[in-house]
Amino acid sequence: MKAPRRPDAAQNRTRIVEAARAALAESDHVHLNEIAKRAGVGQGTLYRNFPSREALLAEVYRRDVEELVAAASALLAEHEPVDALRRWLDRVIDYAEVKRGVLAALEPAAWQDLVADSHNPIEGALGRLLEAGKAAGSVRADVDARGVLQLIAYLSRLDRREWDSAARPLMSVILDGLTR
Repeated sequence: MKAPRRPDAAQNRTRIVEAARAALAESDHVHLNEIAKRAGVGQGTLYRNFPSREALLAEVYRRDVEELVAAASALLAEHEPVDALRRWLDRVIDYAEVKRGVLAALEPAAWQDLVADSHNPIEGALGRLLEAGKAAGSVRADVDARGVLQLIAYLSRLDRREWDSAARPLMSVILDGLTR
């Protein structure tokens, strides 16, 4: 059994992941030395936590998926279903931007496994949001999570230069089509 991480070691790991996430949101070309500088750690600390670039990028992706999935229940607890769905879809835009960076930086075999592992939890989270909206009468009865995810997948086709101007308006069109 692994010993628990020291608090400073856990903080370093979190800072490294956050720095990598920020770098991915800015560019598909992520350099580990830049991430270490952003995180305020040395190269040795970075490599102790993440022995390869792929390991770091996979952790960024996994954490984003975990946060996105957890957000669905939290948002439903705090907001009406359509507002919760709107806020969750806004988070999906941020997630998709980082996802694109991770996928561009990893070899196809590595990212295919990540995407396969994340699909069901994300579909489940979206399904909970849609079902709450249907129960409240604010979401169309004829939509399901799988179909909505197919619509959202179009975001991956946006060029990085178009992202800021197009992603949120397109997501608004999707939300408008889902609601009554």
